[in-house]
Amino acid sequence: MKHRLTLLLCTLLMACVGEENIYREYECYFVFETSLHPLPCQLTATLSTNGQFVKVETQMEQGVRHLKTIRNSDNATEDISLTTASEKNRNYAFGANNCIIVGISSYDNVLVAYEGQCSNCLKELGGRKYPLTWQNNGTFLHCDKCKRTYNVNNGVVTDGASGIELYRYKVAFDGTILRVWN
Repeated sequence: MKHRLTLLLCTLLMACVGEENIYREYECYFVFETSLHPLPCQLTATLSTNGQFVKVETQMEQGVRHLKTIRNSDNATEDISLTTASEKNRNYAFGANNCIIVGISSYDNVLVAYEGQCSNCLKELGGRKYPLTWQNNGTFLHCDKCKRTYNVNNGVVTDGASGIELYRYKVAFDGTILRVWN
């Protein structure tokens, strides 16, 4: 119960993030029901573990939508099939190049969702081919194009040329349903 109250408070705090900090250039809309995908599902586990993040991508395989997750701490991957009627009837959009990053900051215990592409390359170069990769046991995200490194807990550039933070999306978790949108 205490953990759910903490997550609810984190969600309410995220609502206070200024609209100017939300990335809107590419559509993002994602809903995930943890009750349909209980532990040990990586994405479900991420929503209750400070400092744990996952990269989430989606693809259709033989008429079934799949989520592909990569955990920050150990690069473990998981394939989650979305097969219920409610999941099948949703439209999903995962930002600039089909990838979002979701987790709870170990700095302030706030649930965050980032664009999965390098924000500086998206802004400076256009296009959508600037994926971020986990580094240093998943504490950082690195862009091979511009060589910037970002802290996953707050989104700021920690290495390489100075620049803007990781683009963020709105995110909410009510204890059962995760929503990410812009």
